[in-house]
Amino acid sequence: MNKDVNVDALFLGPKSENRVFYKEMMEYAITEHMHWRSGFHPEDSALVTPHCQYQPDFRDTLYRTEDILRDLSSRLKTKSVPWFSPRYLGHMNADTLMVSHLAYVMTMMYNQNNCAVEASPVTTDLELEAGRDLCQMFGYDVGKSWGHITSGGTVANYEGIWVARNLKSMPLAMAHHDEAKDLVAGLTEQQLLNMKSSDVLDLTDELKKRGIFEQVRELSARGVGVEPGKLGKFLVPRSKHYSWMKAMDILGLGQEHIVPLDVDSNYRTDVEKMRETTFRLMEEGTPILGMVSVVGTTEEGSVDAVHEVVKLRQECEEKYGSSFYIHVDAAYGGYVRSMFLDEESQFMDYDALVDSYRSKEIIPEGVVWPKRDVYDAFQAMSEADSITVDPHKVGYIPYSAGAIAMKDSRIVDLISYHAAYVFEESDEQDVGDKPVMLGSSIMEGSKAGSTAAAVWAAHRLVPLNISGYGHVIGRGIVTADWFTNKLATAEPFVVQGRSFEVRPLMHPDFHMVNFTFKELGNDSLADHNSLNQRVYERCSYASGRAYSKDFLTSSTSLTVDEYGDTPSIYVRERGFDVQEWETEGSVYILRSAVMTTFLRDEVRFSQYWNNLRDIFTQILTEIVDEENKKSLSHSAA
Repeated sequence: MNKDVNVDALFLGPKSENRVFYKEMMEYAITEHMHWRSGFHPEDSALVTPHCQYQPDFRDTLYRTEDILRDLSSRLKTKSVPWFSPRYLGHMNADTLMVSHLAYVMTMMYNQNNCAVEASPVTTDLELEAGRDLCQMFGYDVGKSWGHITSGGTVANYEGIWVARNLKSMPLAMAHHDEAKDLVAGLTEQQLLNMKSSDVLDLTDELKKRGIFEQVRELSARGVGVEPGKLGKFLVPRSKHYSWMKAMDILGLGQEHIVPLDVDSNYRTDVEKMRETTFRLMEEGTPILGMVSVVGTTEEGSVDAVHEVVKLRQECEEKYGSSFYIHVDAAYGGYVRSMFLDEESQFMDYDALVDSYRSKEIIPEGVVWPKRDVYDAFQAMSEADSITVDPHKVGYIPYSAGAIAMKDSRIVDLISYHAAYVFEESDEQDVGDKPVMLGSSIMEGSKAGSTAAAVWAAHRLVPLNISGYGHVIGRGIVTADWFTNKLATAEPFVVQGRSFEVRPLMHPDFHMVNFTFKELGNDSLADHNSLNQRVYERCSYASGRAYSKDFLTSSTSLTVDEYGDTPSIYVRERGFDVQEWETEGSVYILRSAVMTTFLRDEVRFSQYWNNLRDIFTQILTEIVDEENKKSLSHSAA
């Protein structure tokens, strides 16, 4: 039976408030493992004897072990960033789930390697189960889809384009095989390169029936390589993560074949320009290898209109008889889809969803979330061919835990490998109606089974629905809304006769808040960028020990090279003229992922904001004092 979770009971807490339970369970995890060891064939004698333990070199080794760990602890406490505190609003990081810590440590001592089931008889099952959880969250048919854990979103993105590449090249391979070419007879090369994903996979089923699947597969990109530009263009928003550039390099597709898609003022893919670009390529006869939608851009947290991409693909199929692969990069925002699901994992009607948010006290009156287009985008994710998601971001699970989900498990056969000396095929778990070799069906080889346990345990305690993660993620969304509104209406900060105004870049799609300070009366964009960079330096590890900071955040630059002219919209809103933008070509912003779950109370947040205003005033005072000293020094010289 699903029950709403108590979010405060999920985390160790900013002041280690849940330390008693945490220590008890950590001791339990370690003690259980020690019992497991000592209970294995109790008739065996101890191999480390008391006599050995009292030898001088034995004791010295333990002392040196202690010294090393004390040194490590000192380094960690000195230079690490206190993600756990609400004073940290920066990267996609915050306090992480206790259950995942404990599951990771408990499993780590068993040292399971999810490359092969004989090395991970427990955690292979857990990884596949966690993969099914993610597939269900995204609206895929659990019996026909496939998901697994990766080291992060970068590798998951690699896998997305890896399967797209191999899928795209299979029809060409069929055309070059004597016993398969009848399956694609009469189709032009352009038609072969623009087939629907499901149609290609249906043909692979026929290849298997004929017993020639592996022969044909070796004629695809995985066997004969990739002819430059042959497979067409890969359309990716300008808001993309850099992993897409790396993926095109690594997979031999070439970065020059990425077509950047412009973004709008909300830093989502510009739908009209996306359509124009796509139709132009179709008219030219240029194949489209795939298109990426981003659900949670790294810099702005924006949610692309996935529903418009799905609609566009359908139009292309009807108008041109051409299709393309859709991958959703939801490394950042993927877990947010759980907020749209009821306790039976059904995507909720919009009005019923909002009513449920109110009744469950997840999203209060006055906070408008989700925007309707954000709702539509999350709903359409179930139509994507594959999706990247990072449990170590909005899943609140420790690093490193990325993941990928694929709509059709048959696609795994296009990338899988099998080495008889490593894998026992009969022992692997089923995905759909056939066994999937975990280690031979993914990009990575050896990887920690403890990560799979951490993800699995989190999903068991915090269901991927409105009553589970809905409460956890909702807290950050509400806090981000309040934070944005405070920034948008804040009175200027007055320091030594100078006034500084803070304003947000835009209203967030979920919980990434970007903002800048501007000195009123100073219309130099270069000075604006310098001011915000100096604010960042005082709010980060860049200017000393992070642990001593009153507030910590992150930053980025929105440049013309990356975003085209879109940042100029904000630049003009802040009072700078076009010439300033054309000269600088960049705007420096402060970036805060509001992932903390501890500011959801209105009174607590109000106190937090008042304290933050004082902190901002102090930081601006330090900057003004520094400028005054430099001015006096120059005058004296």
